[in-house]
Amino acid sequence: MPRPHILECLAILLALGAGAGAAHAQESTTKQSIKPKGVVELFTSQGCSSCPPADKALAALAQEGEVVALSYHVDYWNYLGWADTLASKDNTDRQYAYARMFGRSGVYTPQAVLNGREHINGADISGIRSRIGAMPNEGKGLNVPVDVEVKNDELRIRVGPGEGKANIVIAYFERERTIDIDKGENRGKRVNYWHAVTDMETIGMWEGKETNLVLPADMLKKKKKSGGCAVLLQRMRTADTPGAILGATVLTGDKASR
Repeated sequence: MPRPHILECLAILLALGAGAGAAHAQESTTKQSIKPKGVVELFTSQGCSSCPPADKALAALAQEGEVVALSYHVDYWNYLGWADTLASKDNTDRQYAYARMFGRSGVYTPQAVLNGREHINGADISGIRSRIGAMPNEGKGLNVPVDVEVKNDELRIRVGPGEGKANIVIAYFERERTIDIDKGENRGKRVNYWHAVTDMETIGMWEGKETNLVLPADMLKKKKKSGGCAVLLQRMRTADTPGAILGATVLTGDKASR
């Protein structure tokens, strides 16, 4: 995958925390307080006529703030006459990787993957909420705490103890973007997209023990707008096939400024 913009994400988080006032500048701390009920990963496309209801559902989930809501725009519908402006091959590859994990021969949109464990039609918001609510009682919930803190010149990530091994992954996203679609199946529609993933990176490994990662902010070269980052603790079936998500949290501009 292309290199993500980890420094850019740090930049906006530090910029948001800097407004607390000069008296607190040296001890400025921004914490992400969300303890999510689950992770919803929507695979969608601007060229898919069935996707706008799912995009609306994902936007509602993102704004409610009770789950980590991520939108992955795929590129395989571009041939229908409209090239998705938020799509990437990496997002398509992630969906195909999930298809391998689920034992499926193909992919579809809109598809929502829940906690990396099961999938559902992405427009079925009541079904998504129902399954996210039920999964902890089935042993499929987020049972490893993940916390993120920005303090002074550091981004600190803490993953609590648990069982097994997993990757610590950061997904970068745009907070919100409204697109006027001029061609294809959704021609003439204006669609509001939330938390569209732009890049991902594995930043560490977790082996069941409490793990702390510190990223130095003095490496920043410039500041640039960024919607935020999600931190996922995800098992891997193979080197290129994802599995269950054990823990997660999210940093967004609006929450980080509180």
